[in-house]
Parts: sequence; structure tokens; C-alpha cells
Amino acid sequence: MRRTMVASVKTAPFVFLLWVLHCALGRDVTLPLGPLYRVAGFPLAVPCAVSAYEGPRTQDFEWFLYRDDSGGRQLGVVSTRDKDFPYTPFQARVRNGEVRIERDSGDAVRLVIQKLRADDQGKYECYTPSTDSVYQGNYSSMVEVKVIPDTLQISFTRSLTSQPVPEGAEVKLTCSASIQSEQLTHLSITFGKRGVGESSGSGAGGEVSTVREIISIDNMLAVVPGRSFKKRYDDGEITLEKRNGEGGQGVYVMRIKAVQPDDSGSYFCEAAQWIRDPDRSWQKIAQRTLDVGNLTVQQLAESLSVTSSPRGEVTLQIGTPLILTCEVLGLPSDVNSGLLVQWMKRGSGGPDGVTAGGVEVEVARMSTDGVVSWGDDLSRASGGSMEKVAEGRYTLKLFSARPLDTGSYRCVVSVYAGRRNPGPSVAATLTQKSEGVVVNLKTKDVKVSAVAQLKRGPLLKRGSTITLICNATITTTRPAQARVKWLQWPLPEPFVRRSSSDAAPLDAPKKPKLVAYLTYDGVANIITNGSEISVDRLSAVGYRLRVHTATMEDQGMYACSVEAWSQDPHGGWYNTGVEAESNAVTVYLYARVEDLLFIPLIVGVSSALFVGIVIIASVTCCFMKRLARQRARK
Repeated sequence: MRRTMVASVKTAPFVFLLWVLHCALGRDVTLPLGPLYRVAGFPLAVPCAVSAYEGPRTQDFEWFLYRDDSGGRQLGVVSTRDKDFPYTPFQARVRNGEVRIERDSGDAVRLVIQKLRADDQGKYECYTPSTDSVYQGNYSSMVEVKVIPDTLQISFTRSLTSQPVPEGAEVKLTCSASIQSEQLTHLSITFGKRGVGESSGSGAGGEVSTVREIISIDNMLAVVPGRSFKKRYDDGEITLEKRNGEGGQGVYVMRIKAVQPDDSGSYFCEAAQWIRDPDRSWQKIAQRTLDVGNLTVQQLAESLSVTSSPRGEVTLQIGTPLILTCEVLGLPSDVNSGLLVQWMKRGSGGPDGVTAGGVEVEVARMSTDGVVSWGDDLSRASGGSMEKVAEGRYTLKLFSARPLDTGSYRCVVSVYAGRRNPGPSVAATLTQKSEGVVVNLKTKDVKVSAVAQLKRGPLLKRGSTITLICNATITTTRPAQARVKWLQWPLPEPFVRRSSSDAAPLDAPKKPKLVAYLTYDGVANIITNGSEISVDRLSAVGYRLRVHTATMEDQGMYACSVEAWSQDPHGGWYNTGVEAESNAVTVYLYARVEDLLFIPLIVGVSSALFVGIVIIASVTCCFMKRLARQRARK
């Protein structure tokens, strides 16, 4: 008896497990938790799925409705297997597709009522006919649907006109919306745009499918930019704010601070009502869309023009002022735009005028906030100015023009449409350039000559001081000074001795090394890092280079290059661009006496060492041979 009871206790959990598995393997039909609150006039979609079934993968579904006032009587709504299944209240709606079954998969469908009516309220049953070998499990499920009245209201206070809006202008759209519901529902607002050829899909129950959302306040009151407008939202160019209006309405204002050509299109405002179902998911239960007009953006490139004056070519005397004017036309007066104005120059000045080509460099610029900065030639900051003399007019003034100021000038204007003070990462809306103004400067006749010579004296040896003289002559009508550069070439191979007045050999290197130079105002600059070097001015025309304690690396051919600097009427000094290079002087270092004495010493020591080695080798050799003969006799 005890054994039988023990066996029964052990068998009971196993039987219970089999029963659980049996139930779990039975057919199961599932619907969402209810009740589901939906708005009259808008869509209802109820999903239904079947699982743990036998038979084909594609299952049939039938929907029934139990109205609140039907006393428990069922109405056939729609079926996947019988087209004559709908009862009279649903037959016409099923035929025109307003009531239908949409299949998500073989065993999952949705009951869709496109426009919900008040008498559609009740309990909906989803039934799946059996395809199982054994009838077990759940073959139907029910959910309650509550139909609430449509209280969603939407309006706008101002629509877009058909007049083109200039690029960079601010556009503001205002939309009002409200809901009055006994249930806890939320409201979302979306501003969007359609391109040409896209349908609106507006009206009760309509769905906007081809929408470019600009910005929204979602059902959780969060501001969400559209994917293609996120950067502009992050930059603060697109904003959306909510205000409290009359009668409990919410007023929503979207601003586009600087419209772009891509902003052209048809704009709409969409309001949606949301509710949270018992399964904690948010559902959109109502939606209305209003068109607020078309926007056409007039591109800035169609109206903007940049000119510079004087036009063509201008020739000035050195030292006279150079004044260039840049004028920006075609900017919309009602758009607050920032301008970056630059003066660029191409070509360089020389004694023969403007050199064609070359790299375009910046002379000066005025930023959007009015700050002036100068290019590579910072000396111009004290010798020139850049000013805004009127709206859209900018001048560049060089108080005293120099030969290096010759070139082709043009004005470059970058417009930041609608952005008075753009950030450093903001790209310009449009950049335009004016035609070039060729500036030539006349110089008085300037002639320069240079002669280099080696100072007479004893033969130069290693450790001596090399002294070179450069006689520079400048002929001009204005005060002038010389800028003297000393150049060095290495001795050519093979070296042929020449007199100090001879020119450089034909096979001398073409690019010399700059040793030192003396500026026009007497400042010495030593370039080489080798021997001790000094440069000075001996007289009005004489300049000297001295290489102290010369080494063999200081040998070579030396020449001086002379640049003529002149003084303008305002007292400023400038490079005339006229220069001359002297003849080449050969510097060769002879051996010192102690070096000559050291040679025989080395030769003598080497000879003595050689003789000693020969003697030792001969004696050793003879001694070894004699020793060998003595051993042989024994």
C-alpha cells in the first residue's frame, strides 16, 4: 500500500507536466488588450494572430461584432474564406473596401475599418476555423472597442502668399490645434513640406505618405526635427515653440530664420491625437492636415552682382595713394545678411610693370562683424585702410603705393544670407568676384651698378681674414639707398686660378649661397653658421664683407647683389625692383708655412719607419737562416 502511494506521488507531477504541455500545444488566438478607444471618422486597425495550430501555414480568419445594444447577438463583419460572410450592415462597406482584412502573414491579420462609425462600437471577436486533427486550445478571442467623438480642431492664422521670398529671409508659420476628450489623450503637431507632384492626403481620415517633416512636437511634448533638417535645427536656424491661445487652443509657431532654395514647396501643418492602449503602446487615433500655402524662394545668385572701380587699368606714380572701391548690388533690403569682403591681388610688380600669372594672395579683408585684417604683408596695416563707406560699398586705400603693389586686384564677396554674424563653421550662401583692376606704377628712371673686388694684401691662408669690397652706384632723382647681399659659390672642379678681376667660370653653380646682407637702413644680417663674418658700410658707395679666421669651406667665388630702395613723398622706403649683380671674385686659400714644414716631417718619419722595418726584416731573416744551418750540422 505504501509503495502504491509513493508511486502515485511521483507520477502526479509528471501527469501535471503533460497536461500543461498539452494545453500549451493547443491552438491559441490572440488580440490586443482592451478596451481600445478610437475616434469616429478615423481608421481602426485590430491585429489578430493564431499560433500552435496544425494544418497549412495560411490560416483563415472571421470577424464578428457584438454591439452594446444587440443583446449578445453577433454580426458577421468580414471573412478571409467567404465573400458572402458579412451581415447586411457591413456588406456595402466590405464591397467598397472600407471594411477589410489585411494579411500580415499566413497566421496574422488585421481588421481594418477605414472610417469608424459610432455604431461600430462593441466587442469584436476574431475566430479561426479549425485545421487541427484534434480540437483543442483557443479558437477565438475578443476585444472591446470604444468609439469616441471627433474633437480634434486645427486652423492657421496666416498662409503663405504666392509672392517669391528672397533667399535668406525669415519665414514664420503659425498653426493652432486642440482636442476635447474625456479620455486622456495627447496632441502632436508637425510642420512639413511637399515637393512638386506630391499629393496632400489631407482631410479626416487621410494619411500623408509623401511627407518631408521639418519639425514636430511629438505626443510626449518633445521637439523633434526632421531627419533632413536636423543640422539646421541644431544650428538654431529652425525653431518650433508652443504658446497658449484663446479657448484652450495651443498655438504653434515654426520659424525658418534663413530660407534656402531647397525650401521651396507646399507647406502643411498636421495635428494628431494619441492615446495609450492597455498594452502601454501609443496609438495615433486621429489626424488632420491643413495646407498653409506655397513657398517660392528667389535665389540670391539671380540678383547679386559685385563690381570694382576704377575699371580696367590704372597707372599711378610711386608714392601716390591707391584707392579701390567694391560695390555689392542686388542684396534684398529686407534680409539681414552678413558680408565677408576680401581684396585679392594676382601678379607682382617689377621695373617692366605687372607680371602675368602667379598665385592670388589676399591683401585685406573685412569680416561680417566689421573687423579688418591684412594678408601676408602686415606692414600695410599702418600704410593703408579698408572701410565700409556706405551700405554695400567698401574701399581699399594704400596711402603710398609701392612697386610691389602692382598687379591685378579684384573684390571677392561672400554673402551669408539671413545670418548677420555666422559661426565659423557656417558656409557662405554665395561667393562672387568682381572683374580685375590692373594697377601699374610708374617709377623714375633708376640705374644700379655693382663691382666686387678682393682687397689687396698678402696671400690668403687658412686662418686669414678675407676682405671683399662692393662698390654700389645708384642713379635716380629721388633719395635712394642700397640693400647689399653677399653671395658665395663653391670652387668649380677642376679649379683654374684666375685673377681677382676675372668673371666666374662657365661651369660655376647657378644657385649661390646667401652669406650675409646689409639692409637699406644699415642693419646687418648674417646667414651662414660657419666662420665669423661681419658686414659694414665704408662710404656712400662702398660696402665690405669680412670673413674672419677663414677655413677651407670659405673658399669660393663671391659676388655682391645690390637692390635700389627709394623714398616716397611721404617718407616711406620701398624696393624699386631694380637690382644689379657684380662680377664674381675668386677666393683661394694657400697653405701656411707650418703646413709646408709638416709635410717633410711626415715624409721623413714615414721613410725612417720604412728603412727600419727593412733592416729589422733583413737581420731577422739572416739570423734565422744561420740558426737553421747550425742545427742541420748537428
